[in-house]
Amino acid sequence: MTTTFLRRTLTAAAATGGAAVLILTAAAGASAHVGVTPDKTAANSYALLTFGIPHGCAESGTTKVAITLPAELNDAQPTVNPNWTVEKVTEQLAEPKKLADGTSITKRTSQIVYTAKTPLDHELRDALVLSVKLPNAAGSTLYFPTLQSCETGQTDWSEIAKDGQDPHSLKAPAPSITITEAASADGHGAAASTAPASDANATEQAAAVTDSGADARSWTGLAAGLGGLALGGVALARTGAKRREESAR
Repeated sequence: MTTTFLRRTLTAAAATGGAAVLILTAAAGASAHVGVTPDKTAANSYALLTFGIPHGCAESGTTKVAITLPAELNDAQPTVNPNWTVEKVTEQLAEPKKLADGTSITKRTSQIVYTAKTPLDHELRDALVLSVKLPNAAGSTLYFPTLQSCETGQTDWSEIAKDGQDPHSLKAPAPSITITEAASADGHGAAASTAPASDANATEQAAAVTDSGADARSWTGLAAGLGGLALGGVALARTGAKRREESAR
């Protein structure tokens, strides 16, 4: 009877442990993409775009991240990150571009390049933040192709889903956000200025890579669950021992 009890306890613990491993594996896979999380998406507003940098190329540390700006943006102001140096890459326009205020520009910022002072370990992650003026183009999606270079190899996050294609099927999707309706003069509107990216691909990327602490809460929950399983196993073992003592009497 005692042997049967112990066998059942170990089987249950093994099964639960296997489930925990699957959960951990899924959580790790969800954070594999470079993604972008905006603090605002309202048309014609200023927004902070946070690019989450996950593990490197396979198990190689990340050395450089080059973020290409969509044609709809003329410039971006990178936020200083003590772990990286940063530079703007500009391009000459084929013809002058007229702005909303009536002025014109002949060049724009086409890329922001962050170079790691020390390679970012593949088991760590970081966040790079850009300040941008979003275009007055509600309903449009902006893509930010990002080239992640590592000590060995590189990953080009530039795939864009075609019409009818499931964005989740992409192996290296480009980070993206969708512009929402501009807020009205009184601060209200069809879409709040703090609305998150609405397309499925951007939403998945934001959940995987944002530095808001959501991942920390998820891992904390998993740790708490595993701790509970361990305590449950101890309790079952104690119960079995107590039963054996009572039988011996």
